[in-house]
Amino acid sequence: MSTRALPTVVFLSLSTLLSTEVPASEATWKAGTARAKITPEKPLMMAGYGGREPVASAANRLHDLWVKVLALEAADGHRAVVVTTDLCGLAKRSYDAVCEGARQRCGLDRSQVKLTCSHTHTGPLLRECFEDFNPLTDEQRRDVDQYTDALEKTIVDKIAEALENMTPATLSASEGFTDFAVNRRNNREADVPEIRKRGEPLQGPVDHTVPVLVVRAGDGSVRAVVFGYACHTTTLNTLQWSGDYAGFAMLDLEKSHPGAQAMFFQGCGADQNPLPRRSVELCRQYGGMLAAAVEEALRKPATPIGPALATAFEYAELKFDRHPTMAELQEETARGGQKGRWAARLIRQLEQGQPLADSCPYPVQVWRLGEQLWISLAGEVVVDYSLHYKAKYGAATWVHGYSHDMVAHVPSRRVWNEGGYEAGYSDQFNQPAERWAGDVEDRINAAVDRLVAKVKSRLAGSDGRRSRTCQEARRAA
Repeated sequence: MSTRALPTVVFLSLSTLLSTEVPASEATWKAGTARAKITPEKPLMMAGYGGREPVASAANRLHDLWVKVLALEAADGHRAVVVTTDLCGLAKRSYDAVCEGARQRCGLDRSQVKLTCSHTHTGPLLRECFEDFNPLTDEQRRDVDQYTDALEKTIVDKIAEALENMTPATLSASEGFTDFAVNRRNNREADVPEIRKRGEPLQGPVDHTVPVLVVRAGDGSVRAVVFGYACHTTTLNTLQWSGDYAGFAMLDLEKSHPGAQAMFFQGCGADQNPLPRRSVELCRQYGGMLAAAVEEALRKPATPIGPALATAFEYAELKFDRHPTMAELQEETARGGQKGRWAARLIRQLEQGQPLADSCPYPVQVWRLGEQLWISLAGEVVVDYSLHYKAKYGAATWVHGYSHDMVAHVPSRRVWNEGGYEAGYSDQFNQPAERWAGDVEDRINAAVDRLVAKVKSRLAGSDGRRSRTCQEARRAA
């Protein structure tokens, strides 16, 4: 497949990137890491696409899948954990299970748990997430349930491990840049290689920044690198397990920085694709470009992050546009396929006397680390949200999509008005309607505004909350 020339990736040694050592006495944060391999050990359904042979075997992998955790504790003892996963998405049931496990074992409330998915389309299917994409036999459903149960337990175990392993650390932030993400609403995929070859600009809003958080030990060595990018992890559609381009980027960074844990979070990439795509070679190249952008950020003067942390969370209630009628559901059932399975499920629900929900609780989380804002939104969030929040709250604002619960596509008002794929298709996410009501962006923005005000107020007031240790939480339970 033709594409423009992609830059050669050059990795510098760790000693080249470290300017000075940081005395342990100045490392006023505490940080801990943990990780676990989550590559399925037996054949399992894949998530992300319909219409392909859905079962991948354990031996058929491009590289392993991981859950990784970074635990942080501020100077006043307030704690929080960042969890990154090589998964397509988590359902509300799994999100709730992880949060409840973290509460019982470690005393963390929901605001203190940032649970993210890379949205790789070569990862395993999980319970109640994209379940209508492919028909499941009873045996396949049992396998999915067993894997999901084990995954939820593993995530909680690794949260506890990271919290127990915390030692003094410093945090700093910087930013890189890479441009393989393309707005898929405004550019035909088949046209992109020729447009790039001609050197012409592509159309539509994008966010090509690569935010980078670096966690260093007291001796200056890199312990963790947390980085993000707003682009679908859909370079590949094979039956080989992989984290797509993000997986390759993390492998490159961990090879370049022995002993460091590289962690990728997905930005607001619902309308962004890596183009061109569909080859392992391109996937490796995009991973190399992303890793190179992180290395670029590491070479820049970084902004130290003071050891102050505030976390806040709320559910925004998002209304649905309209429910399908019984006649429409029956027509879809007769047509079959993904939408037919969705319609049949809704009919069964109605026949059992369970009305269809008029709204959905939408998780919104905001953290403040020093002067930085981290805004985490659930579902497949379009790039307008990232651009809006950075313009409103400043450049030190990071916006994470694909967090918590894979509720549905999350359009802005602009995208909702334009229509198309990202404006609807909520049936693919098990919702009882095809799209949200038109005020979806207003409701999310209002929740973000409230939470931003709350975390700023908490740090200004220095409320001195301290999270319980895992041992204290277990004793209380």
